[in-house]
Amino acid sequence: MLPWRMAIVGLFYFCIRAGVTQYHNKALFPAASKIKRGLTSVVIPTFHSSFKDVHLLFEILLTGATFEASGEFSVQDAELASLRKTRSLEVICEEIVPKKLSDVFRLIAGLSRHIGHLRQEDFERTLLTLVYTSQAMVNSSDEHQRRMWAESFVSLYKAIQLDLTGNS
Repeated sequence: MLPWRMAIVGLFYFCIRAGVTQYHNKALFPAASKIKRGLTSVVIPTFHSSFKDVHLLFEILLTGATFEASGEFSVQDAELASLRKTRSLEVICEEIVPKKLSDVFRLIAGLSRHIGHLRQEDFERTLLTLVYTSQAMVNSSDEHQRRMWAESFVSLYKAIQLDLTGNS
């Protein structure tokens, strides 16, 4: 009788743990769930699904990608900008990546409460948010705003480092 009780308690614990983890994952990027609800089919907007896509993302960022003040994302290289994968990156950067400092700090707070490794799409969005904060920091004219963006940049960097290494 005792092994059955342990199995039931273990299963119950696993269900609770999975539910809590799923809740934390969905709360990191609330804009992503708004996009999914707006589409006719269920799609999780992500950019990379292979190492080739990761190399493409690196190439796009290296050749020049900018976030305009209006929130629009643009790729400098015309050939890279015309790719279908770049369009999905534009959707992620324009619709999902947080643009306001308050939203970025909300993301950082969510990352600090997050248990375990980030899901692929959350890691990707966090990395793109890091890119956005670096550009916002450089483009800030106010010293106070620049310090706030710099603080958010460091916090996002630490969250990514923690996810990659597992150490703080």
